[in-house]
Amino acid sequence: MTLIKFVRNYNDESTERGFQFEFYCDRCGTGYRTSFKTSATGVVSEALDVASGLLGGVFGKAARVGDRIHSAAWEQAHDKAFAEAVEEARPNFIQCSRCTKWVCRESCWNHQRGLCKNCAPDAATEYAAAQVKTEIEQGREIIRQTPYVTDKEQFKTPIRATCPACGAAVSGGKFCPGCGAPLKEDRFCTECGSEIASTAKFCPECGAKQA
Repeated sequence: MTLIKFVRNYNDESTERGFQFEFYCDRCGTGYRTSFKTSATGVVSEALDVASGLLGGVFGKAARVGDRIHSAAWEQAHDKAFAEAVEEARPNFIQCSRCTKWVCRESCWNHQRGLCKNCAPDAATEYAAAQVKTEIEQGREIIRQTPYVTDKEQFKTPIRATCPACGAAVSGGKFCPGCGAPLKEDRFCTECGSEIASTAKFCPECGAKQA
């Protein structure tokens, strides 16, 4: 008996009515499904089961005998169908001599090197990826070195996220976009009259303590 060479990366989608298999690439997972082949023994067994259900008696006994005969015949037909499916799918895959994985010829095989792309990555693809990675790293470094806060005085005054009058969300400006209430209350030094920050404890102009 001839042994059937097979791989681990396949699914058996066969049923009592026929045979079908799916083979997958070890690298990217791309799959190929073989054509469906009807099982003659499965159809015969199904016909016997129908006869048993309708008439019973002798036909019921025949259906059980048919199932036992069908089981052995089905296994033989299954082996034959699997061997044919392997040959049907084989042109789409190739085995790497270095890592021994079966990969798809379309996406995962380096034709120039004669190895899979895990063992011999495509140079142009790797260069492009490295170039993009370098550009991103350089861009991040430029961003880290760029001073974005130019007006440091703005942080001396508390920044409001909501309107003190109506509670609506605000994103800057002097007045609430919801109710029009002023978002910043002017405050002046009690001693010299200079405008000071709302949180100031001492006047920056005359040094007077604020209440």
